Amino acid sequence: MKIRTRIFLVILATVGLGFSLLVNWVTSDLKPQFRESTEEPLVDTTWVLAAMASAQVRNGGVDADLFREAFGSISREITPAPIYDFIKTTMDLRIYMTDAAGKVIFDSAGRDEGADYSRWNDVVLTLQGKYGTRTSSGNEMEPEMSVMYVAAPIKTGDNIVGVISVGKPTRNVDVFIEKSRKKVILGGLLTFSAVVIATLVVSAMVTRPIERLIAYARSVSQGEREPLPKLGGGEVGQLGKAFEEMRSALEGKRYVENYVQTLTHEMKSPLAAIQGAVELLREKMPVERRERFLGNIENEGKRMQQLIERLLLLSSIENRRTLQEVEEIDLLAVVEKTAIALAPICMARGIDIKVVGDPPAIVRGEAFLVEQAVANIFQNALEFSPQSSTIWATVNTDGNTVRLTVEDQGPGVPDYALPRVFERFYSLNRPDTGKKSSGLGLSLVREAMLLHGGNASLENLPDGGAIATLIFTSR
Repeated sequence: MKIRTRIFLVILATVGLGFSLLVNWVTSDLKPQFRESTEEPLVDTTWVLAAMASAQVRNGGVDADLFREAFGSISREITPAPIYDFIKTTMDLRIYMTDAAGKVIFDSAGRDEGADYSRWNDVVLTLQGKYGTRTSSGNEMEPEMSVMYVAAPIKTGDNIVGVISVGKPTRNVDVFIEKSRKKVILGGLLTFSAVVIATLVVSAMVTRPIERLIAYARSVSQGEREPLPKLGGGEVGQLGKAFEEMRSALEGKRYVENYVQTLTHEMKSPLAAIQGAVELLREKMPVERRERFLGNIENEGKRMQQLIERLLLLSSIENRRTLQEVEEIDLLAVVEKTAIALAPICMARGIDIKVVGDPPAIVRGEAFLVEQAVANIFQNALEFSPQSSTIWATVNTDGNTVRLTVEDQGPGVPDYALPRVFERFYSLNRPDTGKKSSGLGLSLVREAMLLHGGNASLENLPDGGAIATLIFTSR
């Protein structure tokens, strides 16, 4: 499982659990809170009405006529009262009064006068001098509705002579609770969604540099010359820099070891030839033979000089990570220029170079490196081309890709050598001389193309000969 997925799932599970607990806690606490806010004003109302009823006590008993007359003239329909987003249009209070025995002597609903309420909690507790309240189910028409009752004592002196109880249906309260619950849940879902999005963004910010570093490490292991990606300035950025430093140190050490070994190996042959020729020149010999040995020394010296120059050039390319002087280059013009420069050698061997392409074929890169890559591809084709043959160079453009192919009519490349032709110091015997080259030309081509983000390949043609291909991709 990817680290991004792990981070996301952990944060998602933690936040999801936290929000579910929070929403459940808030919604479960809504009902008691609303009930409390409803009950508190009922207490005040009940005690006010109890005080009014106490003032109407006659001969030690409660006189309900005043309440009956007052409530008889009250209409249940009231002026619409906008309470935030709720419109109240009816008065839904119920008031009843009992005597000291719990018998109902007044009921604003007009249905239970004469009934025995002495067993109801609000009545019995109040008659005992305690706080009396109860919540009962509604009527037959609305059994799901409950009514909250709060009672207060009717006194004459210190004696309780009756009870007045005020009931408030919880219908409206339930509406408020449901609306609030929906708002809380909606708010929780919106917040949870925002947290999920933020989690995705944060996990991407954390893991994207790591993924870039992994891709970079893989490209390095495959021998590609990729620059260190942008990883930011945090710990991942420091890790990337440390990785790059380690890579440079290891590559430098391995690079020096390889070059010392290969250079020593390649220098042995010309040095041995020079040393042998010098020893023979100390002896008396004909002038013609002496001239031949001096020519051998000169040729081997040039060979060593060429080897060193190419090694220095290859070393400078291999140690670079990016292009330096980038400009727009017409690849077709470079090919034509190279063909003209090789014309004397071609004429001496009867080889014809044909250049085909539609100008312009623009690539972005370093002109010197592009010219070196093209020149070495042509040089390789020339060395394996028989006399009186033709080399075809074709340049074509396809979208952002510019392709150069160079075909020769030589013997082709042995199958065992195809995977190694771009290796440093790997070379095959030339058909005309039987000698090997320095084995650095195609290595220069490969390194130049890697710096340009392109590709170099060499394959055999079905009818004989070989085809070298350089592919440049616009950046």
